[in-house]
Amino acid sequence: MQPSSPAQAFIGIDIGGTKTAVLLGDAKAQVLQRTAFETDHAAGPESVVEQIACAVDQLRQGHDIAAMGVSCGGPLDSARGVVLGPPNLPGWDDVPIVDILREHTGLPTYLENDANAGALAEWKFGAGRGFGNVIFITAGTGLGCGFILDGRLYSGTNDMAGEAGHIRLAADGPEGYGKRGSFEGFCSGAGIARLAEGMIAECRTRGTQSVLLNLPAGQTVTTKQVADAAKAGDPPANEILRKAGERLGEGLSILIDILNPEVIVLGSLAVRLGDLYLGPARGVIAREALARAAEICRVVPAQLGERIGDVAALCVAMRVGRS
Repeated sequence: MQPSSPAQAFIGIDIGGTKTAVLLGDAKAQVLQRTAFETDHAAGPESVVEQIACAVDQLRQGHDIAAMGVSCGGPLDSARGVVLGPPNLPGWDDVPIVDILREHTGLPTYLENDANAGALAEWKFGAGRGFGNVIFITAGTGLGCGFILDGRLYSGTNDMAGEAGHIRLAADGPEGYGKRGSFEGFCSGAGIARLAEGMIAECRTRGTQSVLLNLPAGQTVTTKQVADAAKAGDPPANEILRKAGERLGEGLSILIDILNPEVIVLGSLAVRLGDLYLGPARGVIAREALARAAEICRVVPAQLGERIGDVAALCVAMRVGRS
């Protein structure tokens, strides 16, 4: 991290498919001021970037801003500061967001993939503190990774490191990341919903009882509904999470064998589902991963919760893990 005086502050920008947040924070990643607005896909990236610039102008008044950081879903080119058409941001093709914001504000501005930024946040301020080798898993609607290796962020040759959701875990299975049987297909929120659809059909065929059968006709089952049913003791719902958790363990075992991390921090689903999801995963890791690597690696839920997007964007501005 670059040295900063106590008076200095940072601007963090978290661009999501649904909402965009712009915030002012200090070197301890404490948010001082924050504003958020819907990411308007119909208006296009130019309109959203203009809103961001206006928000920055308001937040920086009366503050000594050291730098700005932008966290955004990939693919992107962090070295050039260009967004390259993320699936959740239609129309954001080759958007030079760093140049635009830097020219508007005159401030040093940096761009990072949201999974990498999340890894930085949990490493510096969350469950990864004190460790040199950390894997952060964004297990939400999709599934991706950020790697901290030997105390530095590892992005790969062209910012494509960490796309673990694309790993094939089975010849067939739920589709995720454009591939059936993938890590994302089995273990993401969308993947669990697909497993649930299959389980509901199986329950109807076998005459098995489940509260999931009581959903209104035509309604798509959600991961939250599965989780609520499992926590209430519904056997088919527990079976869904067991299957997803075991596949999670298979994917994590691959990462453990290859990268030998000290800790794997899982966001989103792991925080909400706890041992219903992580328990089966830990069991598979104990059987599948190399014993010496598995014994040294903790598998834990993320600590930052709903703050992670804000803290991640501030970490990008502070150049955590980059210098």
